[in-house]
Amino acid sequence: MTTTPALSVEPAEAPRKSRKNNPEKTRENILQAAITEFVQQGLAGARVDAIAERTHTSKRMIYYYFGSKEQLYVEVLEKLYGDIRRTEGNLHLAELEPREGMRRLVEFTFDHHDRNVDFVRIVCNENLHNGEFIKQSTAIRSMNKTVLNALDEILARGAEQGVFRSGLNALDVHLLISSFCFYRVSNRHTFGEIFQLDFLDDEIKQRHREMICDSVLRYLQA
Repeated sequence: MTTTPALSVEPAEAPRKSRKNNPEKTRENILQAAITEFVQQGLAGARVDAIAERTHTSKRMIYYYFGSKEQLYVEVLEKLYGDIRRTEGNLHLAELEPREGMRRLVEFTFDHHDRNVDFVRIVCNENLHNGEFIKQSTAIRSMNKTVLNALDEILARGAEQGVFRSGLNALDVHLLISSFCFYRVSNRHTFGEIFQLDFLDDEIKQRHREMICDSVLRYLQA
């Protein structure tokens, strides 16, 4: 799909409407609608027409804000990763005892993935594209350093206090936490059907939540 005509048609009209209608709100509405469209259709099947219809706006307005469908997809990725990183920043992990801070981070990651299936599906879709669009975003690489910095701080304090063993790699710990929390959402339909396991059952969910917390803390313990 060629986006140049959409960018060049009546360029003065879009800013005039955006000022009237709150441009930040308009961008946020488009991003939310785009998440739904990309989750349901994937990047290749997603249609800007459908996103415009969901937001009661025009393709022209979408192209004014985002330039192309592909750039809109990149900004969706940035929003989803940004949401999880910003929320992690509100956990105040540095104020907690190391084991308590680690448990809070693991519980948060588990709960976030469990409640944000769209995040998991979009990330799965991006992996089908071999990370092509994440490569275009320096913002995503930058914002994801925050979780490694937080883990480094917790691991260092834990080692100093003798509750965690030394020499642990923050990226390895992040991978350990994310892999379990992500897999049980990304593969819940196939794994659940094969083994007749209901991942939505509250008792099973709580068991898994405790299991990943205990697994991580036992791996870290001195």
